Amino acid sequence: MDVNAAVAALAAIAGVCTGVIAMLAFRWSERDQARPTRTSLHTDAVLPPGVDTVLSVLRSSAVVLDESDSVVKASSAAYALGLVRGGKLAVEPMLHMARDTRRDGEIRQVELDLPRRGTGRGEALAVSARVAPLGSRLVLLLVEDLTEARRIEAVRRDFVANVSHELKTPTGALSLLSEAVMDASDDPEAVTRFAGRMQIEATRLTNLVQELIDLSRVQNDDPLEDSESVRVDELVDEAIDRSRQPASNKQITMAAGGTADLRLWGNRGQLAAALGNLVENAVNYSPARTRVGIAARRVSASGGDLIEIAVTDQGIGISEKDRERVFERFYRVDPARSRATGGTGLGLAIVKHVAASHGGEVTVWSSEGQGSTFTLRLPEAGAARDRTPTGPDEDDRSLYTPDTATDASNELDPPTVIPSPEVLP
Repeated sequence: MDVNAAVAALAAIAGVCTGVIAMLAFRWSERDQARPTRTSLHTDAVLPPGVDTVLSVLRSSAVVLDESDSVVKASSAAYALGLVRGGKLAVEPMLHMARDTRRDGEIRQVELDLPRRGTGRGEALAVSARVAPLGSRLVLLLVEDLTEARRIEAVRRDFVANVSHELKTPTGALSLLSEAVMDASDDPEAVTRFAGRMQIEATRLTNLVQELIDLSRVQNDDPLEDSESVRVDELVDEAIDRSRQPASNKQITMAAGGTADLRLWGNRGQLAAALGNLVENAVNYSPARTRVGIAARRVSASGGDLIEIAVTDQGIGISEKDRERVFERFYRVDPARSRATGGTGLGLAIVKHVAASHGGEVTVWSSEGQGSTFTLRLPEAGAARDRTPTGPDEDDRSLYTPDTATDASNELDPPTVIPSPEVLP
């Protein structure tokens, strides 16, 4: 009996000890969970309420620094720009601004050029940095990427300067010629000569203004809003009719051929202007008694069938260094020759915009002294309705000239086929 009582007493004591230990362990766990961690000391416990939410919706890159210049909070855009590395602000000028603001509490702003992260090119990122105090110990840094805005502003500035220069040339010539006509009023032959020059300059001015209007229209208008099924044969005929007179003056034969009954889906006026510009360029830059070929065919592609319209000439050709820039606004391979032919430097820029807005591209193959081939590549009607417009992004030199052609000038003899770039001597 005494033994049983002793065992029961020991069991009771053991149970009490177990309960005490469990209670202590529970209390210890609660205290450990309530203790602030290193992360919470630098984020939730340090940032003022609501600041984290506000920073997450800002478009600017945001960085919050504490009194030791450690990064308390940084947006993903700040990491992408390379502002934060290893938990520290990696841009020294911004770090100095943050320290000055922490010292005197003044808001500071500066524009900087930063090296582009992860590229071997010398391009720089243009940013605007603004530093302001956040509470008593923190500093907020907001960084706005201005690179694209500066690029657009530079393009706009160059465009205005080029337009001003191009307009000044014919208007200045008209002014001088009108004075010459007045001074030569008693010389009918001189008046006739000066009046002819005035007509040429007036035509150049009219063409420049019209192409500026066309370029503005193709950039701002959505071709899908007024799109229709367009026959390629009709576009080719319109382009030939547009250049028939200057081609006849230079005894240039225009030949059209390729696959018949092809259709494109898009804005008829824009497509006609693009192909017309290519044919007009081919005629203007071709010597007398040569040929210009226009051919169309269907090619297979992963996103649907494409229509290729190639315009081939036997002209002066384009050098390799100029090939990359021929589609820029106002760029001329030979400025003196372009002015002699009445070129404005906007025709190929219009072609590029029309191709891009219709989900296609325009490419060029050329060899100096042997000629050039410009290929307009667009989605075929049907597949084009579901195709997302994209700009030209690759250098595809798959150009061709048709095996058969019909002479647009209605000659009796069949025209000689212009050799394709691959077999030119």
